[in-house]
Amino acid sequence: MVTPRTVRIRLRIVGALLCSMAGGLALGLPGCGTGRSDRSLAPETERRADALRDEARVMFAEARERVFPALVHIHVVTVNYWGGKEEKGASVGSGTLISRDGHIVTNQHVTSNGRRFRVTLTDRRELDARLIGEDPLTDLAVLQVDPAEFGPDAPVADFGDSDVLEVGDYVMAMGSPFSLSRSVTLGIVSNTERVFGGEFGGDEVEELEFESGQRTGLFTNWIQHDAAINPGNSGGPLVNLRGEVIGVNALGGSNMGFAIPSNLAQRVVADLIAHGAVPRSEIGVSFKALQRAGRERGVLLNSVVAGGPADRAGLQAGDILVAVEGEELAVRFLEQVPPLMKRIAQVPVGTELRVRYEREGEAHETTIVTQPMQRDRGDEAAFRAWGLTAMEITPKMARDRRLDGTAGVLVSSIRSGGPAATAEPPLPWSGAVIRALDGQPVQDLEQFTTRYREIMQQEPLPEFVLVEFDHQGRNHVTLLKPKPEDDPDLPREVPKAWIGIATQPLLRDLAAQLGHPEQTGFRITRVYPGTVAAGSELQVGDVIVGLNGTPFRLRGLEDGALLSRELRRMEIGDAATLQVLRDRSVLDVSVKLEPTRLPREEARRDRNRDFELTVREVTFFDRDENRWTEEIEGVIVEQVEAAGWAGLAGIQTGDLILRIDGKPVRGLPTYRKIMAEVTANEPVRVVFVVLRGVRTHFHFVEPEWLPTVTESETSKETD
Repeated sequence: MVTPRTVRIRLRIVGALLCSMAGGLALGLPGCGTGRSDRSLAPETERRADALRDEARVMFAEARERVFPALVHIHVVTVNYWGGKEEKGASVGSGTLISRDGHIVTNQHVTSNGRRFRVTLTDRRELDARLIGEDPLTDLAVLQVDPAEFGPDAPVADFGDSDVLEVGDYVMAMGSPFSLSRSVTLGIVSNTERVFGGEFGGDEVEELEFESGQRTGLFTNWIQHDAAINPGNSGGPLVNLRGEVIGVNALGGSNMGFAIPSNLAQRVVADLIAHGAVPRSEIGVSFKALQRAGRERGVLLNSVVAGGPADRAGLQAGDILVAVEGEELAVRFLEQVPPLMKRIAQVPVGTELRVRYEREGEAHETTIVTQPMQRDRGDEAAFRAWGLTAMEITPKMARDRRLDGTAGVLVSSIRSGGPAATAEPPLPWSGAVIRALDGQPVQDLEQFTTRYREIMQQEPLPEFVLVEFDHQGRNHVTLLKPKPEDDPDLPREVPKAWIGIATQPLLRDLAAQLGHPEQTGFRITRVYPGTVAAGSELQVGDVIVGLNGTPFRLRGLEDGALLSRELRRMEIGDAATLQVLRDRSVLDVSVKLEPTRLPREEARRDRNRDFELTVREVTFFDRDENRWTEEIEGVIVEQVEAAGWAGLAGIQTGDLILRIDGKPVRGLPTYRKIMAEVTANEPVRVVFVVLRGVRTHFHFVEPEWLPTVTESETSKETD
């Protein structure tokens, strides 16, 4: 039987022998020196080196192949909240298949805010996955693919015993660095119980945050190693030379990687699969090691949460906890804090813990009743029609912000120019706690969402909503004006008189360089084809120095619109006489005025919330700039959500949509009709043909049509 100790001994012998001869450096094994090697090896020594190389290669290959086939690349469509709205994004990570039921272990910061999950197996198949559970406090999460798609013979990896790891052991990190899937790197274990303690060797456990306001690593003695990992490796396995997963990589850089030990991960994963969460106890304290306190036993209560279990039991910050359930404590070093926190967290909620402690040299005893450990961050949602996002307030959030309770919702962001930002007075950009709507108290996010929907379903919409909120210790009220979900098309300006040319203002200095300093005006840069001007005598390079006998005297760029203003004073169909400077001679050119063409700002638009795509109609100026003939028809993509259905398929801003599922898009009305048919039919795939530059592109959009359920089950963005 090959034991972990046997593997380590064999590898160290192999490494020592290889590093002592010329072949050691050639293998590039970690730990080998860089001194000068003897190239004149005896034949017997060369044979021994070859044999050892082969043995090392086989050992690494066997270990790799026990885990590598179970490696998966994870693509996540995320939802984030800022600027008063919900926005989709995309992220990537790694994971490991660990059961025949299709369970995948990865990091919580990979799945955080995930709306959609898709995994790529090592055989390059892509499968949809669902989230089973997340545990931010250990940065672990479990996904699951359909076992029927996964297959009964698909490879899975086994966990190993992380407690037997020793400094110097070889390990392999697997994953998708920079989204480059199926990567393996080799290194050694640098530390088996790394704890982050702040700067300069501090003796307090640093509370890491992979996302703002959410602690992680509270119970973790990290495995530090130097196998290269980079963004995208997160969630990938750390593998020993027995081919076992002995860690889950979470962070790294500067030749240092940090993995969550497998013995911690196995327990968390089991709870996530069984319950969707990890039930834990807490007593409402933080601990500090006694290394610098001049004591040999106990642990310092660094802080005590007001109203928490320890506080109710009479404990105070500064007390020395010396025993729990009769077991003496000796937390002298930083690395001993996470195991103590984990031990308390693992007892059942409601457990009565008998503790002994010292205060000012006197011994005391008391009983602490544990309570459930609650989430750090609350759920978040966007309220589009009011231009704000809001969060549920957790007890920790209330303590951190010195709030008097968890009632209300915390405003997390405001959309510039939206109803919340233009309220009378405006809501603060963040940090306000909304307490009531129209005089009705709001207790939590669910109640706020319900009240919001009731208000927005009223016909007609109320002119104002009375909002009561607290900010920086003060209580305020404001009037917020509800806004319909979609803005109606803005009214178009009545056509005015226009000449089909583009011009640039020609001021005195530029005119002087062209040889006529006293004759400022407007230089023609484009004569639009298909216009009345195109049939006139006007040419590119002509300088319009006067209109109907009145010369132009341009003083600065503020006069750049003078020509168009003067033309708009005239009537459509009138003849305008332009004084044109050409070859140092001034000519009179008569041009019949025609109606102004539709500017881009007034083009009709359509926003499709399913495909998260905004398009607009093609204008005269789009055709001219892109040299599109009248035969080219479609709609222009004005905005596309990067991780929406259309964005994930590769459709970009500026694309001209020509066809959808083979049907030509002749304009905005046709586009709306086709998209309505697509939504009604809910196809698996929708084919968009777009024109980008001079090339056409085919994009295969794969919508994720959701069953008819309540909106809270499908999205946290509230219309």
